[in-house]
Amino acid sequence: MDTRGWSRRDLESCLGSRARVSEILSRKRSLTLEMIRKLNQELGIPAEILIQPYDSVQTSA
Repeated sequence: MDTRGWSRRDLESCLGSRARVSEILSRKRSLTLEMIRKLNQELGIPAEILIQPYDSVQTSA
């Protein structure tokens, strides 16, 4: 994000609300297929990068 000069607000159109963007960036929530498609189409982020598996943060209940 920093390299391209994007802010969290720039991601809201692809990911949803400000809270959703925060959850995704802090790895509390995974990207959906729809989000991946929007990020690819609207921001030009390669889908191959977005579909890579990553660990999400587990919160205690």
